Amino acid sequence: QVQLIESGGGLVQTGESLKLSCTVSGRSVVGYALAWFRQAPGKEVKFVAAISSSGRDTYIEASVSDRFNISRDNARNTLYLEMNRLEPGDTAVYYCAARFARDPPTSWSGRAEYTAWGQGTQVTVSS
Repeated sequence: QVQLIESGGGLVQTGESLKLSCTVSGRSVVGYALAWFRQAPGKEVKFVAAISSSGRDTYIEASVSDRFNISRDNARNTLYLEMNRLEPGDTAVYYCAARFARDPPTSWSGRAEYTAWGQGTQVTVSS
């Protein structure tokens, strides 16, 4: 059974940083695209960032591209999201997702492209 477990969330103040981790068990992530999404209170789930199977290509939502970085460690079967200069608008539940298919996504930001999801980790940024 494949499980994606997010960690690293918490309560921080504006301007601080957090690094989220997503550890995958039950299946190797080698060769598969991975992504982060987030859901703010009362809002729909939205794309944050994605990374190709090789890790060479990353795709980050424009509004956070100057503050967030996505990376992966295939040896650890882990995906990361480094978030800097956090703002109250970043408050959300953050989900990691994996696309267990050999072909890359047609749309890196499309929720339907990803076949496995974690339960989420809460990030709260106070002003």
